This record gives sequence, C-alpha cells and structure tokens, in this order.
Amino acid sequence: MIITSTANSQVKHLLQLQKKGALRRKEDVFLAEGPKMCLEADPADLVQVYVSEEFWKHGADVWGEHRPRPVLLSDAVFQAVSDTKTPQGILCVVRQKHYEKRQLLGEGRPLLLILEHLQDPGNLGTILRAGEGAGVTGVLMTEDCVDIYSPKTIRSTMGAVFRVPFAYTPDLSKDLEWLKSLGVKLYAAHLKGAKAYDRCDYTGGSAFLIGNESRGLSEQTAMACSERILIPMMGKVESLNAGVAASVLVYEAARQRRTAGL
Repeated sequence: MIITSTANSQVKHLLQLQKKGALRRKEDVFLAEGPKMCLEADPADLVQVYVSEEFWKHGADVWGEHRPRPVLLSDAVFQAVSDTKTPQGILCVVRQKHYEKRQLLGEGRPLLLILEHLQDPGNLGTILRAGEGAGVTGVLMTEDCVDIYSPKTIRSTMGAVFRVPFAYTPDLSKDLEWLKSLGVKLYAAHLKGAKAYDRCDYTGGSAFLIGNESRGLSEQTAMACSERILIPMMGKVESLNAGVAASVLVYEAARQRRTAGL
C-alpha cells in the first residue's frame, strides 16, 4: 500500500511534528531525515519509518530487513512532508532521548559545553557535532535555548544528537554551583576576557560557557565562572559565531588532553 494524498491522517500528523515543538514534546518524539540519520538511530527508538516510492525502488537494501518495515509514500507526498528542498527519501519518527545531569559528566574528566539563550538551530547542531568530535562529555542548555529536536538542528548534528548526552536546565545558577562543587572549572567565552583561550589549562574537569548569538553571556552567568577567556581576533572581525567559538574552545581542550596523554 502506498499513501498518495497529503490529506492522509499520517501525513497531516508528520507535517504537524515538523512544525510544532510542543507536539514533539507531548509525544516525546522527533523526526530524522536521510539514510545516515535514520540508520544511526537505535532501532529500539524507531516509532515509524516513511520512505518515498523512489527510495524504496533503489534503496531498500540500504535499510535492511532487521529494521521496522517502512510506510510507503508517493514521491510527491514525501516531498510535501520533508523539511528539505532535496529530500533523500527516508524519514523516521524517533523517541526523544532523556539524560540525567550526572550523565553529562562522563566517566573521567568532564568536558562540558554550557549554552545560555542560544537561538540558532544551526549553531546548536554544529556545537553537538564538534563537541562529539572533540570528546565533550555533555551539553547543558538553559530552557530558553533553541529546541534541540527542531528539524534543522537535527540535520546539523549529523547524528551527534544520538550520542552526545544533553539536558536543559531550569536553573543555570544552581547547576553552575553544583559543577563547581565537583571541581569543574567554568570558563566564560567573553569579549572582555582577561586571558586568551589557549593560555588556560583544560586537562582537569572543564566547562565552556557560550552565550546568546547577539548578546553573549549574561553578566550574572559570566560572574559565576572561574575565568573569562577570549579568542583573539585579527582584522576587523570582532567575534566568531557561537558554533565556531565553541568548536575552537573544545578542540583546544582536546589538544591539551591528547598532549598530556589523557
């Protein structure tokens, strides 16, 4: 059986899940598109899978028989439910991940990214992807950060959303005090940083705090940090975007830890 109409109830539901974060939270699911994302999802977390007619003709062997059999959509209907201009022909409804904050610490020396008021889904996706590459143990976000399960964020993570522990916090100040009590040093990425980022020691438990794209960190949060650090700029550039800045910082931490044999 193939669904050929956008008036179909399943199709209408998919469109609502694409657009409404509140519905995704209520149903505790999100959407992942493309073979890479769908294949990296834990089969136990797959609620439903949808494929285009064209994909099923030529890509059924990629999906394999040990995963749930997909619902078949006509190419036109799949185009309508896809969040991309050039759909790859497969879309999954996946159960959301939930982590305890202690899981963000990892099993050795914590390396955290803490995000305050971040609004750009592409930045958040980049941060998760770069964070995984640099060995970040977790990402903590204020509740007003962009939805990690928005379709654009999910695409930007390139699968890191399945592997990097993350959590939203209703009380950042309280959690910063908790981290400090565990010996984690807090570094505020700040335009008025007193020290260049590569002049600090990140071989112990460390957390980098990244603020809103236009306003940076709030003064209250910056004051709670152990140190304000600066990424020196050449030319007329005043700052890097949040995703790039976070990447620079975590890779410096990764370099130091690798050099120290940690």
